[in-house]
Amino acid sequence: MSMIGSFEGFQPVSLKQEGDDQPSETDQLSMEEGDPGKDPAPGQISRQPSVTESTLYPNPYHRPYISRKYFVTRPGAVETAVEDLRGHIAKTSGETIQGFWLLTEIDHWNNEKEKILLVTEKTLLICKYDFIMLSCVQLQQIPLSAIYRICLGKFAFPGISLDKRQGEGLRIYWGSPEQQSLLSRWNPWSTEVPYATFTEHPMRNTSEKFLKICKLSEFTSKLVPAIQNALKNSSGSGSGKGLMVLTEPILIETYMGLMSFIGNRNKLGYSLARGSIGF
Repeated sequence: MSMIGSFEGFQPVSLKQEGDDQPSETDQLSMEEGDPGKDPAPGQISRQPSVTESTLYPNPYHRPYISRKYFVTRPGAVETAVEDLRGHIAKTSGETIQGFWLLTEIDHWNNEKEKILLVTEKTLLICKYDFIMLSCVQLQQIPLSAIYRICLGKFAFPGISLDKRQGEGLRIYWGSPEQQSLLSRWNPWSTEVPYATFTEHPMRNTSEKFLKICKLSEFTSKLVPAIQNALKNSSGSGSGKGLMVLTEPILIETYMGLMSFIGNRNKLGYSLARGSIGF
């Protein structure tokens, strides 16, 4: 390790001609430092004590450069997506959007996918939105009256799983996992999975706006009453069907996890700026 040596042996040298009685700039500064209570004369240079103040970044949240890689953080991206979906809902069902959130879906193979979730009076909409082209790629509509169980808890994996994740999530059931076919269970691209698992988006701490729409607790607090109202107003309300909200580990049955390891490390499920490719 290189060390900075002492400067005690070095003395300032005054460059002045013979017969010049005027003090040099170095001597003048030394005289002023020696008498701090004396006001400096006009036209003289005074050395002020150096004060370094730590200036915080204007945004109280950190990692601004990393957040710019995500197209969802670009100005107007979220608003454009919500307006597109609002127009689609108005044309198809005429329902009113009660809230929207930006979350990360974790599929049954532990792959992360950026999703927009919207809640209306009767429907939960899960949208895969391309924030680069500003277009809806896939839209899944789930009747709120079909949801019968919500689980909140930490992620759990089989003991021999090689690709595990930390953190907490939320799982929404609208069908029985036991009735899921073996083919759809082992098909990473299957759309017949009777549940959906979500966790908070990586950009939740980039601004106050994203903290609100990416927070899992905010989504849960709006979803549960909406489901309860839909169940109450549904035709089968007399059957005694209700919503169960449980706190238990969320099991993700992956073992090798090579596909999710590569995809999640490279954020392939997000609209991300990946740099220029040229020759």
